[in-house]
Amino acid sequence: MRVLLISSNLPDVKTALTTVGFVVETARNADAAEANLRSAWYDIVVFDIDGPQADVLGRVQGWRRRNIKSHLVVLASRLTLQTRVDLLDAGADCYVLKPNHLSELLARLRGLCRRGEQVKESVLRVLDLEIDLSCHMVRRGGRAIPLTPREYALLRFLALHRGQIVPRSLILEHVYEGRDESNVVNVYIRYLRNKIDRGFDVPLILTRYGQGYMLRGEKEHQDTTPFTLAAG
Repeated sequence: MRVLLISSNLPDVKTALTTVGFVVETARNADAAEANLRSAWYDIVVFDIDGPQADVLGRVQGWRRRNIKSHLVVLASRLTLQTRVDLLDAGADCYVLKPNHLSELLARLRGLCRRGEQVKESVLRVLDLEIDLSCHMVRRGGRAIPLTPREYALLRFLALHRGQIVPRSLILEHVYEGRDESNVVNVYIRYLRNKIDRGFDVPLILTRYGQGYMLRGEKEHQDTTPFTLAAG
C-alpha cells in the first residue's frame, strides 16, 4: 500500500509505516504535496496539520472535489469538536491525536486497508460511459459493451480513480496480482480502447508516457493537451 505522509517532521511515523510494509513518500507541507497528488496515486494520505498549514479544510475539500479518492487521515495535537466535525464532513476518513499516536494510527490504517476500495455509487459514470458495479455491466452511449473479467477489472480500477494518473505498477499490483509482466497492461489497455473508445468521438482512456494511464474526468473533458491518446 502506498502512503503519502504530509509533515515537516515526523520521522517516527515514516519509520513505523515502512517497518510494517507500507511504501511511504513524504511532502513537507500541503503545497509540496500537490505535486505528488497530481503525478501519482496513493492508497492513503496522512496529513499532519500541526505545522504551518493554510486552510486545512479547504485543502481537504479541494482534494475531494478533484476526485482524489485516497483515504485521508489527519494527525493533530489538538482538535476542537467543531474542527473534527468539519474535517470529517469535508472528506477526511478519520483523525488521530498526538502524542502517543503511533499505535492508534497503525490501527486506523489497518482498518482502512481492510475497507479497501469501497464505493458508494452503484453505477460509475464518466461522460456517456456507465459501469454498473452490482452486475458488472458496461454501457457507452446506451450500448452494452461486453468485457472479459480482466478487461472489466482494469476499467473498474481506472474508473474508481477517474481524473487521476494511475501508474502501470499500481495496475499490475491491484488488477493483475503484482505479476511482473511488463506488456500485460499495454495489451489490456489496447483491448479496452478497442471496445470503449472505437467509434466514439471522445476517447476516454488517456496515456501520459512515463507516468501511467487515466480514465477521463471532468477536467480532462475540457482540456486534453497534456495527454497523448496512443496506446503504450
